[in-house]
Amino acid sequence: MARDYVQEIMQMHSRYEQIVSVKNLDDMRASIAQLTEESMAPDLWDDPEKAQALTSKLSHAQSELKKITDLSASLEDVTALLDMVREETEADMRTELEEELHQQLDKLSSTLDEVHIQTLLSGKYDSRDAVVTIRSGAGGVDAADWAQILQRMYLRWAERRGYKVKVLDTSYAEEAGIKSTTFEIYAPYAYGTLSVEAGTHRLVRISPFDSQARRHTSFAAVEVIPVIEQTDHIDVPESDIRIDVFRSSGPGGQSVNTTDSAVRITHIPTGIVVSMQDEKSQIQNRAAAMRVLQSRLLMLKQEEEAKEKKELAGDIKASWGDQMRSYVLHPYQMVKDIRTGYESGNAERVFDGDLDGFIDAGIRWRATGEKVES
Repeated sequence: MARDYVQEIMQMHSRYEQIVSVKNLDDMRASIAQLTEESMAPDLWDDPEKAQALTSKLSHAQSELKKITDLSASLEDVTALLDMVREETEADMRTELEEELHQQLDKLSSTLDEVHIQTLLSGKYDSRDAVVTIRSGAGGVDAADWAQILQRMYLRWAERRGYKVKVLDTSYAEEAGIKSTTFEIYAPYAYGTLSVEAGTHRLVRISPFDSQARRHTSFAAVEVIPVIEQTDHIDVPESDIRIDVFRSSGPGGQSVNTTDSAVRITHIPTGIVVSMQDEKSQIQNRAAAMRVLQSRLLMLKQEEEAKEKKELAGDIKASWGDQMRSYVLHPYQMVKDIRTGYESGNAERVFDGDLDGFIDAGIRWRATGEKVES
């Protein structure tokens, strides 16, 4: 069936107007002007960490505005190209112009999808960097190996996108794999984007650790929280925490540090435990652990407030299910998101960081409640 170019372009114009109404270009320009003024402060680089955060925020805001304004120019271009197709009388030239129009429309549709997804990330902390923690669950050594596979999957996803990643802590299992790992991903909207990955991930495969080559099911939990910022007010009294120091360890429990530089902080009122061992000094590990602890307390506070609001409103809708995705490697290959219905028959590509389809589907599902087709 021939493409209805007029209808496609009209729909793209409508989608663009929806994006603009949500983003509010005047507000974006005002924000960029404010950030630009702050970036010109003579003492900006007295605090390198704060300066880097500000310049990164400014760069992203400028890039986001440019992407939206470029969409407007692209819509004008495809409209003009359609007029040229209509007016062309020479068959070969018309075919060439139609092929160019096909390519431009496909590219524009993809960009609109990408920008539209960002309009759905409007939560209070969605624009933040993300702290991701993966813990092995039921399944013994297979679960520890599965946790390490998941760690590589998310690190590869970040690498493919050019995002900076910092591993804060890794606790290795005795035989293979890891008990847990915590890492930060530094990118605009990293938290909002990856928050849909939180939950229990289930793996079904022939176990490489079973001498009888039997099929095993194993589980790992993924937690995603936003990075704490100076403007966040989370008071953690010294009396509420217990700090233990110990030596960092590597794979198989081997010691990789001759000094007690690793730090474990226990928040006594909630029982939350945070360990850090990947920094060079005890002071750095303590600072990193406190930052993650504050992030978790911030999210706990938000969850409690949201729960209270639901109770007051009499809202008893089911929340996200704990088990959110299954990865089956035997007797067939299939990765399927239980919430959204999105699936892929190429597990190896998914393990290598090809997660955008799952993440986009999760963001859309969270916003609309509708399942999508792969």
